[in-house]
Amino acid sequence: MMKHRIFSPFLLALAAAVLLTGVAFGQATANLAFEVASVKLSPPLDVNKLAADMQAGKMPRMGPHVDASRAEFDYMSLKALVAFAYKLKSNQITGPDWLSSERFDIVATMPAGASKDDAPAMLQALLKERFKLEFHRDLQNHTELALVVGKDGPKLKDSPAAPPPIDESAPLQPGEMKMDGPDGPIRIKRNADGSATMNMGSKGIITQKIDSQNQTVDLESTQVTMEGFADMLTNILQMGGSGGPQVVDMTNLKGNYQVAVEISLADLMAFAREQAREMGVNVPATTGGGAAETSPAAAASDPAGGATIYASVEKLGLKLEQRKAKVEQLVIDHVEKTPTDN
Repeated sequence: MMKHRIFSPFLLALAAAVLLTGVAFGQATANLAFEVASVKLSPPLDVNKLAADMQAGKMPRMGPHVDASRAEFDYMSLKALVAFAYKLKSNQITGPDWLSSERFDIVATMPAGASKDDAPAMLQALLKERFKLEFHRDLQNHTELALVVGKDGPKLKDSPAAPPPIDESAPLQPGEMKMDGPDGPIRIKRNADGSATMNMGSKGIITQKIDSQNQTVDLESTQVTMEGFADMLTNILQMGGSGGPQVVDMTNLKGNYQVAVEISLADLMAFAREQAREMGVNVPATTGGGAAETSPAAAASDPAGGATIYASVEKLGLKLEQRKAKVEQLVIDHVEKTPTDN
């Protein structure tokens, strides 16, 4: 069983997963390319070393890190690289299963006069050259979860103020890491109690913790937007790699709010298995203890602790509604698993 003060790979992955939350399709910019780039397969992750480093206040370097002179993409799947390059959400990419499993390290030099905003277009060029990426675009039906206001209205407290902008020049503190997200820099800090605080800039600041005693994932924020909250719910539902649904903010609530939810870990695992079955993946029909699973939408809480994600959201005067929507897709026609030599 996980302990409160021991690093959890789940929390790190949950934090890094926010990088897959993007915006609409980006348009390629002509004649933009890195001056020089090294592409290597990432070495296997040593979880024990990672845990020891984090206990000592040294955060791992993962995700995209871009400035005007250099671009680094550390321990990123090809799916995450495509998402960054084309400014996509993860459910907008269709391709082989290994896109999410193979990890790569890319170090590239930006040409003179370039800005960090040019990096996505340069990464597009690299993916086409080094991975022989070919794709087409399509509209496909997807199930989305709309985050809407409940029938009795929201039960949210306004934040006294929106979070201040992230100072990109501020040095990293012990236990802190920085990544470049689709809407600007993201700072993630591991706290002494084993929780992780994610500063998403204008979308808000959220603290996440796994409570091993109650078997729950706890999210708490005093300054989050509904868009930021929807993004975080999406990341939680997609953590199992099951292709879980995208949560889309449709509340029309424009402020920053105080939010606290407690979600059953068992419910999240059941949700992941349910999504896997819908995708045609054969999974056991029982939980680890042998009990029959119930749909997370039908159960209000889990005996192991915590509420379902649906019930947790409803306590805030909000609701998650399943809806079918046409979603623009980047469908990969060809991509090489091994990049061409540096």
